[in-house]
Amino acid sequence: MATLALEDVKKAFGATQVLHGVDLEVADGEMIVIVGASGCGKSTLLRIVAGLETATSGRVIIGGQDVTPLEPADRDVAMVFQNYALYPHMSVFDNMAYGLRIRGLPREVIARRVQEAAELLGIAALLERKPRQLSGGQRQRVAMGRAIVREPKLFLFDEPLSNLDAKLRVQMRAEIRRLQKRLGVTSLFVTHDQVEAMTLGDRLVVMHQGHAAQIATPMEIWERPADTYVAGFIGSPAMNFLPATLTAGGTAARLETNGLVLPFADGPRAGEEGRRLTLGIRPEHLRPGIGGLDLQVELVEPLGGESVLHGRLADGAPITAKLPGALHAEGPLGVIIPLEHLHVFDAETGKRLDAQA
Repeated sequence: MATLALEDVKKAFGATQVLHGVDLEVADGEMIVIVGASGCGKSTLLRIVAGLETATSGRVIIGGQDVTPLEPADRDVAMVFQNYALYPHMSVFDNMAYGLRIRGLPREVIARRVQEAAELLGIAALLERKPRQLSGGQRQRVAMGRAIVREPKLFLFDEPLSNLDAKLRVQMRAEIRRLQKRLGVTSLFVTHDQVEAMTLGDRLVVMHQGHAAQIATPMEIWERPADTYVAGFIGSPAMNFLPATLTAGGTAARLETNGLVLPFADGPRAGEEGRRLTLGIRPEHLRPGIGGLDLQVELVEPLGGESVLHGRLADGAPITAKLPGALHAEGPLGVIIPLEHLHVFDAETGKRLDAQA
C-alpha cells in the first residue's frame, strides 16, 4: 500500500499546454476518480503517474519516493486499460501470469497468486480459455486480475468500462469498488462518465482544460460546486443556469428573464448593487407552482416514477425540470425555485459566491 502525491505537474506537447500545474495528495487505500470531458487532460495525468508520459515539470511521489525519473516498470504500479490489452494467443492463466514470469517469481508463487485472483474475480473456471472465447465483462475481469496478481502499490484505471454495455457497466462498477475496498489498494480511476465518478470515488478530481477545477468528495461537489463548469458537468440532467443581478444590499438576486427577486436563504453576497450573477438550480429541485418561472414545455421524457421536462422561458433560455410522477402533457407550466437549493456564481469568473461570514 502507498500514498501518492502530485506536485505542480505540468505537461506540454510542443506549444500546446495540456496540464497547467496539478497538485494532488492521495491517502493510502483511497480511491480517487479523475473525471472530465474529452481533452481535459485526465488520461495524460494518469499516464504521467504510470510513467508512460514524461511531465514537462513537477514531481510524482509514490509511497514517499520520488518516482518522476523512473521507468514504468520501476514504479510498482499496475494499469487497467480501456481495451483490455490481453495477448490473444495466450490463455487467461498465461495472461494473468505473464508479468510475474517476467519478474522471475517462482512457479508455485505465480500459480497461487493467479488462482487467488481468479477466485476473487469469479473467473477460476475460465483460466484455460483464450480471450476470444470470453465476453467483454470476462475480459475486463482478466485485465483486472493481471493487475491484482502483481500486488502493486498503486492501481491505475484508464476508462476500463467504456467498452461495456450499460447493464454490465453498472455491474462492473460495483465489482471494482468492492474489490478496491477489499484489497485496500490506493487507486486512480479515469472516466468521462460523471455517474461512474460519483459512485466510485472517495474523492473526485474534476478536470477542466488542464486544471483541477475542484477536488472534493462526491457530495461536496454535488452540493457546493466550485464554479459553473463543475456545476454543469456533475449532475444528470445538467444544472440550469439563469442570468441575474445582485440587489437588495446583496441579500437577493433579480432574474433578468422576468424580474423575479429571489432572496438568498443563507445570507448576503459581497458586491456592488447590480453585480452580474449566474444562478444555478438543479432540474430535480424545481417544483410545479405559480410565481416562479413560466416554462413552455417542448419535450417530456417519462422515466416511470419521474419525468424529465425540456422547455424554454419567454426569452428563449432552455430549462430542464425533473419532476416526480408520470407527466405527458407539453405546453405551459409554472415551476418554483426552492431558495435553499439556489447556487450563486459570479457571471464573469464563473466562480461560486458563498454567503459572507
